[in-house]
Amino acid sequence: MKRNLLRLAGKRGAWGFPYLIFMLIFVLLPLILVGVYAFTDHAGHFTLANFGQFFNQSKDINTFLYSLGIAIITTLICILIGYPIAYILSNANLCKSEVMVMLFILPMWVNVLVRTLATVALFGFVGIPLGEGALIFGMVYNFLPFMILPIYNVLKKMDKSYIEAAQDMGASPAKVFTKVIFPLSMPGVISGVMMVFMPTISTFAISELLTMNKIKLFGTTIQENINNGLWNYGSVLALLMLVIILITTWVTDSNDTSESAGGLI
Repeated sequence: MKRNLLRLAGKRGAWGFPYLIFMLIFVLLPLILVGVYAFTDHAGHFTLANFGQFFNQSKDINTFLYSLGIAIITTLICILIGYPIAYILSNANLCKSEVMVMLFILPMWVNVLVRTLATVALFGFVGIPLGEGALIFGMVYNFLPFMILPIYNVLKKMDKSYIEAAQDMGASPAKVFTKVIFPLSMPGVISGVMMVFMPTISTFAISELLTMNKIKLFGTTIQENINNGLWNYGSVLALLMLVIILITTWVTDSNDTSESAGGLI
């Protein structure tokens, strides 16, 4: 018996079993429970009434659309700010760029709630009222490093021979960027969009702290229903959020594949 266990432990594939068990318990099982609660009523009978309840709740639909808009705005601002920063860092001196990247990564080591509370204190000290502007600022502040890092990694590892070839053919700096650098950096941009858009659309703590509960995002709606024991309706809302995330993943993966296949054409 002991010999069989040692032989099993010696196989490379055996080391994947702990991760498989973890995925089954903490990923697959919760997803199954969300699906079961979403399609059942309080008595455990199959029903689609939970979905009908959502589409009849104009308040929840408006909250969902508003959250989607905030997530899109936050993602776009992070791209506009993060891409130039990543581009500058990727072309800077090696030692200097690594130090600057570390400075951008350092805030990620601090808990998001602590960073948000510090932002609230900063706004209070300056005298800026909390609201939608503070919410967007807090979202960008918290998730900007997640946009910079993947773009920086892609730009840093980019084969410079493509740039040199374009320059040898007489391409202007603007042409080199639009036809070579930007298309080749799209995998990093897509990764950054995924890492910013997904948590932004589902967050609730940041909005509660930076708006003093004046602005409700979709994550807050899900939290309130779960905390109030409305597991069935809360599961429907969570399932809708998962569908949006899956659609976003599918679209970004499709764009990533097309860019890899013909980014320089």
